[in-house]
Amino acid sequence: MLKIYNTMTRKKEAFKPIHEKLVKLFVCGPTVYDDSHIGHARTYISFDIIARYLKYKGFSVFYLQNITDIDDKIIKRAEELAVQPIDLARKFENRYLEDMSTLGVENVNFYARATEHIPEIISQIKTLLDKGFAYETENGVYFDESQFSDFGKLSRRKIEELNVHRVEKDDNKKNPGDFALWKKKDNKPNWDSPWGIGRPGWHIEDTSITEEYLGVKYDIHGGGLDLIFPHHEAEIAQMESVSGVKPMVRYWMHTGFLNVQGEKMSKSLGNFITIRDLLEDYSPEVFRFFVLSTHYRSPIDFSKSALEQSKNSLQRIYKLTENIEVLIDSEIQEYNDNDRDYTNKLTDFENKFLDALDNDFNTPDALSIFFNFIREMNKGIQSENISKTILMNISCLLKDIEAIFGLKFFKEGIREDKIKELLELLVEVREILRERKDWELTDLIRSKLKEIDINLEDK
Repeated sequence: MLKIYNTMTRKKEAFKPIHEKLVKLFVCGPTVYDDSHIGHARTYISFDIIARYLKYKGFSVFYLQNITDIDDKIIKRAEELAVQPIDLARKFENRYLEDMSTLGVENVNFYARATEHIPEIISQIKTLLDKGFAYETENGVYFDESQFSDFGKLSRRKIEELNVHRVEKDDNKKNPGDFALWKKKDNKPNWDSPWGIGRPGWHIEDTSITEEYLGVKYDIHGGGLDLIFPHHEAEIAQMESVSGVKPMVRYWMHTGFLNVQGEKMSKSLGNFITIRDLLEDYSPEVFRFFVLSTHYRSPIDFSKSALEQSKNSLQRIYKLTENIEVLIDSEIQEYNDNDRDYTNKLTDFENKFLDALDNDFNTPDALSIFFNFIREMNKGIQSENISKTILMNISCLLKDIEAIFGLKFFKEGIREDKIKELLELLVEVREILRERKDWELTDLIRSKLKEIDINLEDK
């Protein structure tokens, strides 16, 4: 039975979605004013794997993510670059989606832009005003936290402790912790509303979007640990006040912080790494494996040594799959006397592997079990006491694990690293031919490479 750690209750709970086989999942998306960093990547890879495993378990998953494409940060950056905020937002939204595709994050069903849901946002604010949970000032519309008795229940902190973190400055606010639902602003981009020209607050976009697509109550809400307060507390207050339904979600899930060599990642410390920076030196699969190696709720420490370790671990898996494919194509026996023993080992491995993932998606435990299995299978391959049938069964099992983890253990044709080595060898050979002034062969190599869309230039 799958169990999920619920941040709200601080314990693991049996997973029971509202609808038996349908899971509605929402994860807070990015504010698109800059390139996404590896902390974002850690969160979105983790939830991609969670969605993959839920599908493997037989659930139909509707995974929704928002795109914050209107925000003070976007406007400020656009002013600095002398561009339109919406153009800046679209540029970095596209780059974010490219990054996610490169990292194999492909299970989000729909990305909902905030700017395309202004009517839903206005409607939800109206409801909060009508029900007495919000009020209007000269500067905007605010949520009245004193009217929501459960405020702080997710972070388990008292309102007095939370208020010190509030950023909206307005002398007309009733309480220091009241947060903006609508900001009255003359500068563009802005929209018309019953309260004047302006734009939405940060928190209201999420609940307006989730109510539109998932309803007032759904199964899983995810995000980084840093979003518990104020963002997720505000979401709970808004949605539960609008609907009167509690709780707004059954399971709150949060990923741990990503540090760089033991320190919090920040531009001021010079250790800020974008996804694009990372992919200049390491393949997407290496980083994805790195994320798998730590439980999604635990802090993860990014370092080159950790990535090298992930790279080496992947090489061990690639080596196993290569050996399996070679043996399957050889004259090895179809069946032998060891088949029953290996079948039992395969069943035992599969059960333990899935038990680890059923325990709150414990990928590091699953990987530990996986590498014990690899060692056992390598012994059989080296001793040649394994049949083609068993190898085919191992191959099928590995392909299931590929699907769950979003990795590729079986490479079609030559692997990317081998292609790179082959190209480097061709360039080296061509340089030797040039030194020997064998122009016919050097030109032949270049023309043949061009036929497969690889352009080689002499400089």
